[in-house]
Amino acid sequence: MKLETRKNQSVNIFYTPNIVESKEFASGVVLGEEESRHCVKVLRLQVGDTVHLADGKGGLFAARITEADQRRCVLKVTSVQQEFGKRSYRLHVAIAPTKNTDRFEWFLEKATEAGIDEITPLICVRSERRVLRTDRLFKRITAAMKQSLQAYHPILNEPQDFSSLMERFPPTDEAAGSLPPLLKCIAHCGEGPRQSLKELVRPGTETLVLIGPEGDFTPSEIDEAGQNGFVPLDLGERRLRTETAGLAVCFEMAFLNRG
Repeated sequence: MKLETRKNQSVNIFYTPNIVESKEFASGVVLGEEESRHCVKVLRLQVGDTVHLADGKGGLFAARITEADQRRCVLKVTSVQQEFGKRSYRLHVAIAPTKNTDRFEWFLEKATEAGIDEITPLICVRSERRVLRTDRLFKRITAAMKQSLQAYHPILNEPQDFSSLMERFPPTDEAAGSLPPLLKCIAHCGEGPRQSLKELVRPGTETLVLIGPEGDFTPSEIDEAGQNGFVPLDLGERRLRTETAGLAVCFEMAFLNRG
């Protein structure tokens, strides 16, 4: 699904998570101060110009500027598209933050562009970074969402330690059928057989993939994941950096679900 715009008109998306739809949006929609400044001062948009608003939950709103104030830009919504760009699958990557924060931010940006639904910074035994500024990371994701013209904003969770994540995703009783199917994988370099995403994923699969730190998961973490139903994942013969492995998962999932 593509954005409908006038010929030769650039596309600008503004993130408006609190937009509330009312009848014809009679009262108008007000951009936050940061987005207003970007719209009026940086992009130099004026009254009458058309932009798009994304609520981060799949709603895409075409809107016309009625008040071009860099502190309080007001817009009139002219059309609405729900579930804009919705994918047929859901991907959650729990990944150990890299020692170099720039590399982790790069992963968040590119993963958002490639397609991802949820990200959990995973604190492992061998993690070299355990504290993150999630507000800064969230802004990086938001910028990537807008740049790649998406209406869905990936969920960014607070950092979580390995055992807590295992408690969040315990073994499921497949026979009970009480929960929707979730493919759980752990990518590691340890011994034993591993399977590729191509072997495991069917179109529409909801998938959770664990990516460890540069020193890899410990044997005890790998065992704990196995006991919780995580399948050992093979990402190829090359040894990948943490952020590269995470991005490889995003691209492969997008390819396997391409219809």
